[in-house]
Parts: sequence; structure tokens; C-alpha cells
Amino acid sequence: MAQKAEPARISVVIPVYKSEDCLAELQRRLADSLEALSPRWEIVYVEDCGGDGSMRMLEDFAKADPRVKVLKLSRNFGQHIAITAGIDAAGGDWLVVMDCDLQDAPEAIASLYAKAQEGYDIVLAAREARQDGVAKRMSSQMFNRLLSWAAEADYDEQVGNFRIFSRDVADSLRSMPEGNPFLGAKMHWLGYSVATLPVQHQARHAGKSSYTPGKLVKLAVGILFAYSTKPLLWSVILGMVMSAASFLFGIFIICRALAQDISVPGWASLMVSIYFVGGLLLTSVGILGIYLRNLVHAARRRPTYIVKTRINH
Repeated sequence: MAQKAEPARISVVIPVYKSEDCLAELQRRLADSLEALSPRWEIVYVEDCGGDGSMRMLEDFAKADPRVKVLKLSRNFGQHIAITAGIDAAGGDWLVVMDCDLQDAPEAIASLYAKAQEGYDIVLAAREARQDGVAKRMSSQMFNRLLSWAAEADYDEQVGNFRIFSRDVADSLRSMPEGNPFLGAKMHWLGYSVATLPVQHQARHAGKSSYTPGKLVKLAVGILFAYSTKPLLWSVILGMVMSAASFLFGIFIICRALAQDISVPGWASLMVSIYFVGGLLLTSVGILGIYLRNLVHAARRRPTYIVKTRINH
């Protein structure tokens, strides 16, 4: 008699940063949703040194249920590195990544899993009727357009971190210890089969987003220089255009002086040209410097993150 196959083990990876007001409701809804989906589940919380009472609450969750795993990083490494730490620690057949503010509804995990069973390795949640403010939506739109341009790929602005993916994808991600581990760009590069599922976006349960415009700009610049060489290409193109324009302008000045028999004053235009070209040169050198800095960081071979505390691992 053939043995009945075991239900799949589901791991949910959640980065936590200053979200103590959301965690109790998140844990309750997650446990109910996962229990209805599969008896074999785990939740991996990664506390990214938010400095509030989140860690104490996570310790209580872990004491009450051994299926709750907790990692506390040694310092604040950032959301995507915290997600990387959670993926490295998760042991499920299918992994879910979601935020902890309950804008990603735990009840939608069942729909993502059902879509994945149609033969997809990755299923992305597309946020319908986003509940974010105007500034957050505009910054997200600009971020995704920049990423699409840099990586020469189409990134949907409705897609955030909420997604489910297979163990094969998780193992492939673990083989990529990159200094800027942006989840969306790494998954796109892998080339696995991807589906997108519309999911109702929820209002934030409590508090406010920790992503300030400055942090979004820093993240965007880091991703741009980590996953694209277009800044180098455009600096070369801009330099060639300026050289050609300067050459033609020089010919124009000489011809004008010969035709009109006047001296060429040139002081103002000369100074403007010097400063303009000097600025271009400094910009190009700065772009090269950023790439060299990334190479230096890679050559150091430091770990992507440091775990200070592990519970139930």
C-alpha cells in the first residue's frame, strides 16, 4: 500500500524592526492561517535591533510554541539583510517572506501557496488598492522605475516583499552571499518560473513605516551600483558628448573670429567650460570610486550579517 505523502512544511520569514504593537495580532493570525494550511509549519522572526520591546515579545512567542524561531542580529543591518538571515535559517519546503506590520495579510498565504501548486517556483503578491500614503506610493513608484531601468527588467510597483517560493529557490538564494542582497533583484536573476497573484493590501495595524525618504534613496543608490553598470556607461557617453560639443564649439569660435576679424574674449566661456568639464570628471571619478568601494567590501569577505541570539534553532 502506497504511503500518503506528508504535507509540505511551510516557513514564514519576517523581519522585525520597531513593531511591538503589531506582533501579538500578527502571531495570532499567522498561527491560525498556517495551522489551517499545514500542520508542519514554522515562523522565523528576525529582530533587526529596533530597540523597542519586540524582542521580549518574540521570546514569549518562542517559549509558548517551539515552531517559532527567533534570530536577533548584533546590530541593525537593514530589512533585506534581515530577510536573508531568515531565509538561511528556514527549513521549509516552501518559504514565505512578509512584513510584520500586517499590511500583508497572513490569510493570503493560502492563496499564494495554492497558486504555487500550479507549477510555479515563485509567486509574488501584487498589492491591490494600496493603503499607503501618497508620498510612500510615489517613492515606491520611482524606486521601481529606477530598478527597472538599472537592471533592464520590468519590476511591478505593486509587488513588495510578500511572496512564496520553493526550497530550490531558497537554496539558490543562499548560494549568493552578496553585500547588497535585495530580494527582488536576486530572484529575478535566478530565472525560476514566476507568477503574480493580486492580494488585497491592508492598512498598517499600528505605528508608521520606518522607511524614510532618505532610507529609500540610500537603498535605491545601493541597488543601482550593486546590480547595474549603467552609471559607468552613461558617464562614458556623457564624456564623449561633451568632448564632441566642446570641439564643435571651438571650431565655431575660431571661424567667427576669422570672419568678423575680432579678438576672442573667451574668459567667461573658458571658466564656465573648465568648471563644467571639471564637474563631469569628478562625477565620473566618483562613480568609479563607488564601484571600487563595492569591490573592496567584497574582497574583505565579511559575513553579510551577525546573529547575536538564536531561539528554538
